[in-house]
Amino acid sequence: MATEAPLAGRWHPRLIEAARALHENRFDVAERILKPHLKEDPFDVRAIRMLAELAARLGRLKDSETLLRRALEIDPNFTAARANLAMVLGRLGRPAEALELMDEIFEAEPDRVGHLNLKAATLGRLGDFEQALTLYRQVLDRAPNQPRVLMSYGHMLKTVGRLDESIEAYRKSISINPALGEAWWSLANLKTVRFAEDDIAAMEQALGRPDLKDSDRFHLEFALGKALHDVGRIDDAFAHYAAGNRLRREYHPFNARHLREMVDRSIELFTAELLNSPGGSPAADPIFIVGMPRAGSTLVEQILSSHSKVEGTSELPDMPVIARGSGKYPASAAELGPQGRREAGEEYLKRTAVQRRTDRPFFIDKLPNNWMFAPFIHLVLPNAKIVDARRHPLGCCFSNFRQHFARGQDFTYDLDDLGRYYADYVRLMAHMDSVLPGRVHRVIYERMVDDTEAEIRALLDYCGLEFEPACLSFYETERAVRTPSSEQVRRPIYRDATEEWRAYEAHMDPLKRALGPVLDAYPGAPVEFL
Repeated sequence: MATEAPLAGRWHPRLIEAARALHENRFDVAERILKPHLKEDPFDVRAIRMLAELAARLGRLKDSETLLRRALEIDPNFTAARANLAMVLGRLGRPAEALELMDEIFEAEPDRVGHLNLKAATLGRLGDFEQALTLYRQVLDRAPNQPRVLMSYGHMLKTVGRLDESIEAYRKSISINPALGEAWWSLANLKTVRFAEDDIAAMEQALGRPDLKDSDRFHLEFALGKALHDVGRIDDAFAHYAAGNRLRREYHPFNARHLREMVDRSIELFTAELLNSPGGSPAADPIFIVGMPRAGSTLVEQILSSHSKVEGTSELPDMPVIARGSGKYPASAAELGPQGRREAGEEYLKRTAVQRRTDRPFFIDKLPNNWMFAPFIHLVLPNAKIVDARRHPLGCCFSNFRQHFARGQDFTYDLDDLGRYYADYVRLMAHMDSVLPGRVHRVIYERMVDDTEAEIRALLDYCGLEFEPACLSFYETERAVRTPSSEQVRRPIYRDATEEWRAYEAHMDPLKRALGPVLDAYPGAPVEFL
């Protein structure tokens, strides 16, 4: 979300100062200016929009949406606020609503290149990748040297598997702006790219710039960590990963206590009696793949999507929205009656229909964080499948520590937070196993690597699908993949990643302490969880 250029003759001097603070990522300064200004003039739509931008940058997207809607109530012709609202809705996982705003935006400002770029990103979120690519090319024809547009174009090319073109787009964006941290990280995040010595030198030089923005800095730290990991400089790599995570955590702290309390309450409320009571939508369409990020969920999705009856739709944000939408979760979910559960299940199917591109009878929702809503999924969609993708806790957690997520995974920025999160995940899934034996099918990553065919057959059998050879050659399936593992699942299963964490074991004491008995119990759960 970009603040429009301030014009001294038209803007209040305080707003010029706030705009400068936002541009320099001095969020506390911007907030100290904007909030008192809006108390004096609550109808200043520019100030409201700037406060919405501040909220969005801090990850408070719902607050940003509320502020932007307020600005549009005051001035329905404020196109810049409408464009910002479309962007926020996309990030909130509501791209269909964002797309509905685009007609009004183009009608008001038909020639703005930024609006074409926004529509391309929105179409990408809806899975219309080819149309999105067409729009990105139109943007680049009109403005060929825009590094961030080139980077977004590279993201879309990566999603559809056009790797060489993706690398070319990222490299071109870096040639225009060598300090664009996200472009460096995007190259690193391809997993298959190894940086040369001159790349490492360029990243180190960029990190030394005194004017480097924090958003570029943490991306560069993660990218440099990957580069040094690949050349075996393990301690140096860890130092960069730790620096990137520390900086990211300043903006997005994680509250492990809140998650623990939610899991405690879920175990208390979602009893066997409640979970076995009637209700919910009878639809069997969805296959949920849950668990930790970096645990093999994209691999499981690629295997299942290679089946003729299953459509892969990637990570969908709808189930958490629905689960939390009726009040304070999990109490609100436990209080739903049979009809309420049915309505919730049907709402999920309606919301996700926009992501469907085929008439295959089953589709996949692989949002990993849905593990915390597994009891709710069962209540509202009792015939849906739930697959738990699980990986060794040290390998999985450290892979998360090395991965910079764009948003939504705040627990990954600290080893202690990661261990606590993993332990709570295991605890709730153990409860599901206890009260609904066999309801959740578990795929252990290391077993999938060791005996791929047996694990795939067991997975298909759980899903009620006949075996198809294409599921074994999943890496040949052509489909869009939007997660960090996009290039890895386009290759046969390899073993290297299962042991990468061992090189960093000297740095893992905080993680081991936080995991506690979960570490020794793997691949099962500690006795006290059962």
